[in-house]
Amino acid sequence: MLKKLLSRAKISKLGLTAPKALPGRAGLAIVAIVKNEARYIGEWARLHHAAGARHFYIYDDASQDDTLAELRAALPPEALTVIPWAQRLSDIRLGREIHNQVLAYAHAAGNFGGAHRWMAFIDVDEFLIPTGGDSFDVALAPLGDIPNVSLPWHMFGTSGHATPPAGGVLRNYLMRARDPMGDAPGLRAFKMLVDPCRLSALRIHSMETEGTQDTWNDAGHKSSFAERDKPGFYSTAAVQLNHYYTRSQADLDAKINRGPNLVAKTDEYRRKVLRTVGSIEADLIEDTLARDCAARLLG
Repeated sequence: MLKKLLSRAKISKLGLTAPKALPGRAGLAIVAIVKNEARYIGEWARLHHAAGARHFYIYDDASQDDTLAELRAALPPEALTVIPWAQRLSDIRLGREIHNQVLAYAHAAGNFGGAHRWMAFIDVDEFLIPTGGDSFDVALAPLGDIPNVSLPWHMFGTSGHATPPAGGVLRNYLMRARDPMGDAPGLRAFKMLVDPCRLSALRIHSMETEGTQDTWNDAGHKSSFAERDKPGFYSTAAVQLNHYYTRSQADLDAKINRGPNLVAKTDEYRRKVLRTVGSIEADLIEDTLARDCAARLLG
């Protein structure tokens, strides 16, 4: 019975021996695992590169469309590293699936992190929008030597689009959930920027540095994972993290049909997604920050 229960639990947290800092390390690198994102990945890469991301480590989960071609058209060769990442691993003793995304993040931090001051671990439906200046270097400079930053999701819905509109994500999806720190199901979550040379443990939404669960917001205020959910932690002083959770209704339907990254979660995935969509759409405001940033940086 215990073995059966354990087999349903994923291995989603990994420890890491942090890499040594290389001479002259600087800037922000972005790590993402992708599969069949050709429609959207070009805009995502161009915006982040224009905002000063130094390098992109892309873990390709056997894409069968033009994802990699779009990336190579959007980025200079020296800014892009692509790693094939189609394996599925498990603990053979208990049959526990090892989270493939966490594996990718650990590989990136351990092998490439020494070259960078910051690493961001995000998805292609998530955009980092600098708010403290039009580049990540300028926006993050006031944070000094802190080891990590927790960024709250700003959750965007369909903005009334039944199918993907022309012109990309940032121009067309302007309606988001009003309160990023609200209690509605699925809304309140974080992604993190970390100093990879002080990274000690990884999960998707919580990365430990120097063996602690201390974290900072992007205004430099210290908290803990247990306390960062409180409204007073909220800040967009340096960077706003936009999560385009649904994009169009057609994209949402495709997302549900694809199912989760972890096979064990398939049955509950549809219910979870629809519950989150309901939370987003229940109380909306217009947010043009990303659209305006893209207009300045990309024209």
